[in-house]
Amino acid sequence: MKFFLFITLLFGGIAGQAQDCSYVLSGRVIDRVSRAPLSYATLRLVEDKTMGAITDDAGNFNIENLCNGAYHVEISYIGYETEIKYIEIDGSTGIEFELSQHDEILSEIVVHGEKDEITTEVHNVVSEDKIRTEGNKSLADVIEGVSGVSVLKTGSGVSKPMIHGLYGNRITILNNGIAQAGQQWGNDHAPEIDPFVADHISVVKGAAALQYGGNSLGGVVMVDPYKISKDPHLHGKSTYVFQSNGLGHTINTQIEKADTWASWRLSGTAKYMGDNRTPDYFLTNTGKREANIAVQLEKQMRENWNTSAYYSLFNTNIGILRGSHISNLSDLEEAIGRDEPFFTKDKFSYQIASPHQKVNHHLLKLKSELMMDDNKYLTVQYGGQLDKRNEFDVRRNGRSEIPAMSLRLYSHSLSGTYEINHDEGDNLKLGVLTNFTDNTNSPGTGILPLIPDYRSFNASGFAIWQKKKNEWLYEAGTRYDYKNIRVWSISRSVPRVVEHHHHLFHNLALNAGVKYQFRSPLKLSLNTGYVQRSPEVNELYSYGLHQGVSGIEEGSPDLEAENSIKTVLAANWQLKGRLSLQALGYFQLVNDFIFLEPQEDFRLTIRGAYPVFIYKQTDARISGGDLTVHYEVSKPIKINLAYAFVRGQDISHNVPLINMPSDNISSGITLFPKDGKNMTDKTISIKGKYVFEQTRLLPEQDFLAPPDGFFLLSAEIGSIIHLKQTHVNLTLKAENLLNVTYRDYLNRMRYFADEPGRNFSVSVNYTF
Repeated sequence: MKFFLFITLLFGGIAGQAQDCSYVLSGRVIDRVSRAPLSYATLRLVEDKTMGAITDDAGNFNIENLCNGAYHVEISYIGYETEIKYIEIDGSTGIEFELSQHDEILSEIVVHGEKDEITTEVHNVVSEDKIRTEGNKSLADVIEGVSGVSVLKTGSGVSKPMIHGLYGNRITILNNGIAQAGQQWGNDHAPEIDPFVADHISVVKGAAALQYGGNSLGGVVMVDPYKISKDPHLHGKSTYVFQSNGLGHTINTQIEKADTWASWRLSGTAKYMGDNRTPDYFLTNTGKREANIAVQLEKQMRENWNTSAYYSLFNTNIGILRGSHISNLSDLEEAIGRDEPFFTKDKFSYQIASPHQKVNHHLLKLKSELMMDDNKYLTVQYGGQLDKRNEFDVRRNGRSEIPAMSLRLYSHSLSGTYEINHDEGDNLKLGVLTNFTDNTNSPGTGILPLIPDYRSFNASGFAIWQKKKNEWLYEAGTRYDYKNIRVWSISRSVPRVVEHHHHLFHNLALNAGVKYQFRSPLKLSLNTGYVQRSPEVNELYSYGLHQGVSGIEEGSPDLEAENSIKTVLAANWQLKGRLSLQALGYFQLVNDFIFLEPQEDFRLTIRGAYPVFIYKQTDARISGGDLTVHYEVSKPIKINLAYAFVRGQDISHNVPLINMPSDNISSGITLFPKDGKNMTDKTISIKGKYVFEQTRLLPEQDFLAPPDGFFLLSAEIGSIIHLKQTHVNLTLKAENLLNVTYRDYLNRMRYFADEPGRNFSVSVNYTF
């Protein structure tokens, strides 16, 4: 092997010149987040695996006797994702390799592009390894394991992230830097994002996310791909996931290459799933189809000028539990809390019938980055989106194939940021953003639209200042949002007429934070922010059946902007790399808090009988805390512990807030068996999670009392199998291993059915 490599490099060089093979590749391997050195990490050349090195106590390494040429270096370390890096040797070379943990719960520094964003915000990151093994799930379900993050569900097919008790329009979801459109339609509309397009997903907690959006009272979820490697060879990875519950199949393939005309990456995903099953019965009509594609292009126009383009298409067809749509009031009263839902079939099926949802979402992003000098950066970005949604109900006279709701939303955004970094530790970032949204109902449904036609124009500006001095980091920022909404709705009373409404909002956001790095491995950060959030169109003008949640929702046109003050105190402590702890507490006051209140009476319509929910406002207080602990008992054993609680109170009426997550605690142990010759990165883990009963609710506040608490046990086995010049990641996972029958308080389908039972899955990832 060495001989052929030598001959190849020899004849690829300048004719007549001898090749010098005495060069050294040196450097160190560190943790991507903490920057701590990784001792005893293994490095091997893919072209010749007999050549490599093991890092010393300081994470340093040397690989000797290298010739000029191109190499791929495979870096592995217990508990971390194995990575392959492309390098070019032209003389002795120094380099620093960064590795990511399999489960990056304690991340404070999140890598975006080529710079570390150090801030007083609290970031938590979901690693690429978890995305790969759980890509068959929705985006919200993938990030659910982050402490402080819950999931608001509508059955087993629709999930939205909840951060510190807030969800929906209060959570900004950035799809490759573009705020996801379509979320203002309601809570049963899951983010139309394929998790496989991301190399990491980060959750920003707190009120410091000024640059990401003016509505971020709860936090920000950022779905980001890494920049494309400079490797001129074609590389890629293909992932297949099978799940037993629903007999689901998911496949994703990604390929990329750094061509001379541009660097490019192509990703495609397909999902095919049938009815889920509880321990006792099938959840009829809960299948799912998905077909997605994404294209990423990057081009360095000049040494200081980078451009990129990104396009994604997301297509899905989601079945809605048949037993949640009831024809009359007496049956509805019986259906709520029933042990087994109506219309339950006794056999499995892949068929998706009405009620169901069909959605396709297009996103186009164009970005240009200019380094004006060593410390000044200018970024201009355009984002365009087209979101089409059709919802189908069970309708009479053969009309079930005609959508009961058909929406089309166009969104265009243009932003610019200017950043100045001074050597003294000062950092100033200025930004402007405009957004135009046009929402239209397609004719021919025969039903009054749930969401009216509207047009919205937003203009925003923000400024963020940072100062790092010794152990201190100071941060302050402000943001202003102008929002102009014009609505064309159909009157709620007869005779029906078209009504024109106009809303104008001026929203202000302020933030200040400080972080202190002690000489010991302890970091403390304090962040306080004030945010105004204007109501969205669904909160103002929803009127009719929200099919996905099987309920009638009514907006309130007189809603005013929310005013929120939130303080977050966080502590991070690491002791000799073995014990890591993150503790976070928060306190938030929200005046004119908008919430969806269940009404006492059900309503009978020509489409069936349904519970009624109305958007209202009150003054609220939300507080809570997250605790995450990682402890490495010994080199091959690691223990994890996470606990989160939220307390929400309607202080105007002195009653609890509804739809607040229950307390939950989870713990797990992971073993890392010794590597074999062709099998490395072996892991065996067992995890248990207990969700407490939600006792902070009055009986008259909901149609059904909160369900009992429940305990879920899961297990996972994984390893990397090395082939000649490629490798395969194999993961076996079992969820709800004890096949527990339970209902989740945050699932709107808990009124009608249990949660899915035991599920086994296998994930195979082939990297080439």
